[in-house]
Amino acid sequence: MKSLLLLLLLLPCTVTAAPAPARTFRILFLEGPDSAPQTLQLFDGKSSTEVDLPRMNFSKVYPLRPGTLKLSLLPTAIDDPEKLPEGAPSVVLPESSTDFYLLLTSDPSNKVAPVRIQAINADPSRLKKGAMLWYNLTDLTVGGTVGSRKLVIAPLSSKTLEPPASGNTDYPVDLAFRIAGKEANYPLCETKWRHDPRSRSLAFIIANEGFRSPRILVFPDFREQEQRKNDDGANQRVGG
Repeated sequence: MKSLLLLLLLLPCTVTAAPAPARTFRILFLEGPDSAPQTLQLFDGKSSTEVDLPRMNFSKVYPLRPGTLKLSLLPTAIDDPEKLPEGAPSVVLPESSTDFYLLLTSDPSNKVAPVRIQAINADPSRLKKGAMLWYNLTDLTVGGTVGSRKLVIAPLSSKTLEPPASGNTDYPVDLAFRIAGKEANYPLCETKWRHDPRSRSLAFIIANEGFRSPRILVFPDFREQEQRKNDDGANQRVGG
């Protein structure tokens, strides 16, 4: 009877001690200039890890320790928050976020590291497989159809689009843009894209210097493939 009582007392502790979900992120340096660094050190408040800064693709998947973290990018590694240079590009990540992207843009005025940093929540509850997360970084309104979905996205805003198709197939894309103060819709793109139900995607509408029409950049994220690379030892835990 005493053994049974002890087992019942221990059971709740066993249930609540389940491992926390994996926490991961990827990096994208949107339109990073050639003069910008190819790598930097990411400091998580305890330790630093060198991370890649790819221009036109996602980085590999990096694991990250749990908790509310202040992430900072630095030219050299540090191991003490007291050593963090003032003005270092930083972002605070809430404890509840388990999956995210670090979006970098160029900032030559920053003397510590010439980038700005923004965290994009990519938790499965917000961005599921097959879905798209759109960011309009222009002063233009963009709208039309993306597969079976209608898209209207205001200037300087974001929108999550449910999967535009089913299965591994091509789907039509027909988008136009509108300039503030004008009623006309101007063609932007009429094409076909490939849908991969295993991949999530980030789509950016950005200014196209010298042209009236903007550009669209789409980055698919097939996370399972990258995770297998992690399992093979390609990546190391950040701030272990």
